[in-house]
Amino acid sequence: MGSGEGGEKKALGWAARDPSGVLSPYSYTLRSTGPDDVYIKVICCGICHTDIHQIKNDLGMSNYPMVPGHEVVGEVVEVGSDVSKFTVGDVVGVGVIVGCCGSCKPCSSDLEQYCNKRIWSYNDVYTDGKPTQGGFADTMIVNQKFVVKIPEGMPVEQAAPLLCAGVTVYSPLSHFGLMSSGLRGGILGLGGVGHMGVKIAKAMGHHVTVISSSERKREEAMDHLGADDYVVSSDQAEMQRIADSLDYIIDTVPVFHPLEPYLASLKLDGKLILMGVINTPLQFITPLVILGRKVISGSFIGSIKETEEVLSFCKEKGLTSTIEVVKIDELNTAFERLHKNDVRYRFVVDVAGSNLVEEAATTTK
Repeated sequence: MGSGEGGEKKALGWAARDPSGVLSPYSYTLRSTGPDDVYIKVICCGICHTDIHQIKNDLGMSNYPMVPGHEVVGEVVEVGSDVSKFTVGDVVGVGVIVGCCGSCKPCSSDLEQYCNKRIWSYNDVYTDGKPTQGGFADTMIVNQKFVVKIPEGMPVEQAAPLLCAGVTVYSPLSHFGLMSSGLRGGILGLGGVGHMGVKIAKAMGHHVTVISSSERKREEAMDHLGADDYVVSSDQAEMQRIADSLDYIIDTVPVFHPLEPYLASLKLDGKLILMGVINTPLQFITPLVILGRKVISGSFIGSIKETEEVLSFCKEKGLTSTIEVVKIDELNTAFERLHKNDVRYRFVVDVAGSNLVEEAATTTK
């Protein structure tokens, strides 16, 4: 990083300090920099439902103070001496992980998100012992391996949700060979991930059925997102209508729900792909799986390679996220609204255009 390589750098972000999840300004020191590191000035950062789980310690593993945010878009302001992928001025993205062991089977197969020694973008500890902090901050330092270039001409606020929500949908479709046109897919839950699921699946030429808990989003799904069908999950007649009809269902619901109705909707060899983070055991009766040779699988975000692919795919197809841009001092309100599912469909924080300095001096650590 030129003469600053290895030097100490300060950052200012918004952090949660306890399981209340309330965020406020927080000043901190970034980890040590190295020859493979990229120093990034954050422009914007998307808000993911996982951020709620983390700031509220829903999974019992939160460490405070915590600066969340893992859909980060920024500008490169310095590069390390061994950085070859990026130059100063590049617009880049950072997703959910910022480190891995580099030698295990997932790492050697370009599937570093499944490395058992992965390092999360925030609420984790880097190899130098420094806590990782996320994208609701003015700057980040990230190893070049975990940075992707944003396609030229793609609006930064549109790119941010693709770094988690977009690649989370794209990855299983790619892995399971579900990218060919003519397939019939289901999207269960029409939130931040679900709405990108509809858009990406339609761009691949799929017949897309949105399955939701109420009629509330029918018009949005059909008229604005381009879904082909809409089914209310509590309507038994409607669920029966789509029985044995779908090649796959992408299940984005992040709370407990029965699996049987959706397994019944799958064709022979159909796949139910779980994406929601749920800490309550799910259940199903085995004949629904056995008699259709159906698959229940999970899928976790995507690799750096797949992130680059989904960015290129969305640029080529002209796909955009449906977002609401907020300032950083609106973070707490945005999290409250997201918890109530009151967002269409992804919040993106305008970090560069926000005032992060207010009250920071009293919260320095």
